[in-house]
Amino acid sequence: MKRWVLLASIALALIIAVLAGCSTLDERQRAWIFQPSDRTWGGGLAAAEGMDDVWISLLAESSGEEAAKLHGLWLPAEQPDAPVLLYLHGARFNVTGSAPRMRRMQELGFSVLGVDYRGFGKSTPALPSEETAYQDARAAWDWLAQKYPDRPRYVFGHSLGGPIAIHLATEVKDESGTIVEGAFTSIADVIGTSKWGWVPVSLLITQRFEAARKVGKIGSPLLVVHGGEDRLIAPSLGRKLYEAAAQPKRFVLVEGGSHHNTNSVGQAQYRQALAELFSLK
Repeated sequence: MKRWVLLASIALALIIAVLAGCSTLDERQRAWIFQPSDRTWGGGLAAAEGMDDVWISLLAESSGEEAAKLHGLWLPAEQPDAPVLLYLHGARFNVTGSAPRMRRMQELGFSVLGVDYRGFGKSTPALPSEETAYQDARAAWDWLAQKYPDRPRYVFGHSLGGPIAIHLATEVKDESGTIVEGAFTSIADVIGTSKWGWVPVSLLITQRFEAARKVGKIGSPLLVVHGGEDRLIAPSLGRKLYEAAAQPKRFVLVEGGSHHNTNSVGQAQYRQALAELFSLK
């Protein structure tokens, strides 16, 4: 009985907070979900050495003037006609922190562009949102399409970058494939599978990232990879995302892989899945 009283009190408090200021609630969610920063994951600086800086401008529709600028890292493959991969990172760390994972994707045969959303790294300072992240990913994709129109292009999303990659893949028609690792079905489901899952906050979430509702609209093959020891995003959410997708698709569970090292531990599984699903060698 006491638990129900507590739950009712929390729900009432959240409703009052919404009524008192939706914008404040939205901003706090954006800060909590993205955790934008210039922090770099261990080993990122060393792995980023030799990568080229890339700058991508976003223009305001009304004036045509530059509204924001994104910073990215470009890592070309040795083969001049290699397929191109847009790498979309997750929360908290900047694109330099993803440099080791970008290098592993290069080892699998891709030229890789990693990009920072607004609010991360050297990109335009701002508090990111679900909508601006989608815009940033599209700007990076359009940049790749302009630079490398004759190469197969793939989109890759890690963690929070997974739903962003899925959204992008539903918007464009020229992607050859989509890859997500450590991704999830929605922010509500992430909370529901955490220790805070008993708190009834789903209806109050403004940054929803409803990937499961969109993934079935992707028009290219989908590879979903998840670490069996992922303690941040439950592997069951990766499986649910896969089940919601249309064929052709592949689910790869990397035993022993965590939220951060699945790309490394599962390199051989990655290579096999890329060959079988995308006919990449």
